[in-house]
Amino acid sequence: MTAAELSDYLSRIIDFSDYGELLPLLRNSIIACVALGLVGGLIGVFVTMRDMAFAVHGISELSFAGASAGLLLGIGVVPGSLIGSLLAALAIGALGSRARDRNSITAVLMPFGLGLGILCLALYQGRAANKFGLLTGQIVAIDTPRITSLVIIVVIVIVALLALWRPLLFASTDPAVAAARGVRTGALSIAFMLLLGLAVAVSVQIVGALLVLSLLVTPAAAARWITASPLTMCLLSVVFALTASVGGVLLAAGSSVPISPYITTISFLLYGVCRVVARVRRSR
Repeated sequence: MTAAELSDYLSRIIDFSDYGELLPLLRNSIIACVALGLVGGLIGVFVTMRDMAFAVHGISELSFAGASAGLLLGIGVVPGSLIGSLLAALAIGALGSRARDRNSITAVLMPFGLGLGILCLALYQGRAANKFGLLTGQIVAIDTPRITSLVIIVVIVIVALLALWRPLLFASTDPAVAAARGVRTGALSIAFMLLLGLAVAVSVQIVGALLVLSLLVTPAAAARWITASPLTMCLLSVVFALTASVGGVLLAAGSSVPISPYITTISFLLYGVCRVVARVRRSR
């Protein structure tokens, strides 16, 4: 491919000529990304502490299946996604009290959810863009009712996390000692799984089922490399998640590429920078 052909190819993918006119149309998308950045950064800290990154992926597959079924049956993507996520979260939380059991259950649920979702999409006769968006995320299809439901769910998750913050942090750091001190770790684990299910359901609508880890895991994993303080880790995780989500939507506005590659790339770069910073600190 010559330089001229490469330039022409990139110009068809990336075009910021009408960027100023597009930005006002993306108000709902930016609000959604800010909300997801906040909830993803907060809940991601506990996901990394509790070693539940694999469970996030499993829940996202069932969320994808629920959203696909909702699209096929006409009940809506959001209700279907919520039902799928909450069922997966309950199954993983109730049956997987130990990490080994939890990983096994997640590994069973993932292919089932993906297969069921693909079946529903194959039977769906609507627009192909709706099918593709469930896997890779959407940027322009966020209408006012959907953004309202998304913000409400995000507020519920954040308020619940703040209310459970101290016992949840204790149980995530040292579950054995927390149980010995009277913390109801079992009930707390189920409650956290339900909140995680809600967070996954709203994240799937933006970044897609395949790449939801980039918002709910990567920012917190990056922050964990450069600080051991839970509070600082939480703040950095939120900043990283906001940078990835809002930066992704701003870059995707001038591109024909879905939003998810931009969010995942920014998240990966932030993670790489944090790894380098941690290595430099150790070498000193």
